Amino acid sequence: MPKITTNAIKDKLAEVLDPELNISIVDLGLIYKVDLQKSGRTKITMTLTTIGCPLFSLIQQEAKSKLKELGLSDETIEFELTFDPPWSMDKISERAKAMLGI
Repeated sequence: MPKITTNAIKDKLAEVLDPELNISIVDLGLIYKVDLQKSGRTKITMTLTTIGCPLFSLIQQEAKSKLKELGLSDETIEFELTFDPPWSMDKISERAKAMLGI
């Protein structure tokens, strides 16, 4: 099994698509921080495009599924949902802006 790195985790998270926009949650700027701890736990701090978005559990489930491909387990993956700072359009990558036509 290859060594799990922060970059490998971000690459897997980039495979997770926002269910409404069909664009990677990484490209949308929803991932604020990936903290790979020495204990083997991974804490992912993320946001959503709007407070009260009902899709968090769906996105989290898909992200966990992708991270399991690296050898992580449910018990070692923690998501922290934050709205500080609030998400804004300037967090979107250039690639996602092109896909959205903005």
